[in-house]
Amino acid sequence: MSGGVLPGAVRAEYPLLQTCTYLNSNSTGAMPRAVEAVLAHYWNTMRAWRDDTWDGWLSRMQAYADGVAGLIGAPAGSVALDVNLSAHLSRLGTCLDFSGERRRVVITDLEFPTVPFIWKGFARYGAELVVVPSRDGRVDEALLEAAIDERTRLVCVSHGAFATGAVLDVARVAKAAHAAGALIATDAYQTVGTVPVDVRALDVDFLMGGAHKWLGGSEAAFLYVRPELLPTLRPAATGWLAGATPLAFQAAEDWAPDARRMMGGTPAPLMVLLSQPGLDLLKGVGMAAVREHSLKLTSRLMARADEAGLHVVTPREPHQRGGVVALRFPGDVDVMRRLVARGFICSHRGYLRAAPHFYNTLEEVDAFMDALVHEQRKEAA
Repeated sequence: MSGGVLPGAVRAEYPLLQTCTYLNSNSTGAMPRAVEAVLAHYWNTMRAWRDDTWDGWLSRMQAYADGVAGLIGAPAGSVALDVNLSAHLSRLGTCLDFSGERRRVVITDLEFPTVPFIWKGFARYGAELVVVPSRDGRVDEALLEAAIDERTRLVCVSHGAFATGAVLDVARVAKAAHAAGALIATDAYQTVGTVPVDVRALDVDFLMGGAHKWLGGSEAAFLYVRPELLPTLRPAATGWLAGATPLAFQAAEDWAPDARRMMGGTPAPLMVLLSQPGLDLLKGVGMAAVREHSLKLTSRLMARADEAGLHVVTPREPHQRGGVVALRFPGDVDVMRRLVARGFICSHRGYLRAAPHFYNTLEEVDAFMDALVHEQRKEAA
């Protein structure tokens, strides 16, 4: 399917689009109508519960993990699941040794609040946090490279900034990290599902993301681990699913050989089941078509903002931006609230953010910008 035929029939799969102009997929993506049948099936399963249900659930969870792996260019068995990125990042932290000279964790000031909060917590185990400042909503890769040295244990950066949509040249940063003997972990929550992502091309050691934004699912988060690193990872924060033979229900003697060693205890399978339809739709369309359509919509948002004299914070170059367009102007948070009240759903995280996806149209973008400009002029009057 080419970008020229999007959104087309895809729109009919998302009931939310019939109720509002929804440009908020960077916060919470629309869920497809197939989720309703998943919920019904789950209830039927629960009301006729049998213990062997877990066999099927774990199998379907692994299938979802491998489906995500295929989306990001990773091999089967290299992706683990949990309920959120915080759980993944915290567990990863327990695999790392911060007792020696190599104890620094390098991040930027554009990370989601989870990231600095977790690494500040690991200071009690010796971790030393280094924060690289941004400028005008993006990070200078050269400045980031300069902060990486022989004292760096981990570089932990976002592929796409949650507030501005700015995309980092992660491959360049990964090269600098590896040259210094450090590992690199990437938060790709704001890119996977709207930007083609290939973990081999990025050359990252770890990549995290989740379903409830651009993947159109529920609270199911994933962690990719470079396969060569798996045998070296022995998380202290663990659980029965991480063992080699969890369904034997015996004391674990070793970790699972694949990415399941990075999981914890009893999972939340419903979140994964709810996320499968969105992943299937996205993969059916193809990331090249999704990206082509996204760039068309975000370019229109930027052009309309320029016409209205509004400051666009998000970088202009296509390779430097994801699916979010961030705008800044006096009273932008109040304008956002009035837009939402009128049925134009967007969000505010320091800037007014609009995030069209593969199910949105150019007509919706124009209607949104007509409303935004009207409200902005009322605010400025």
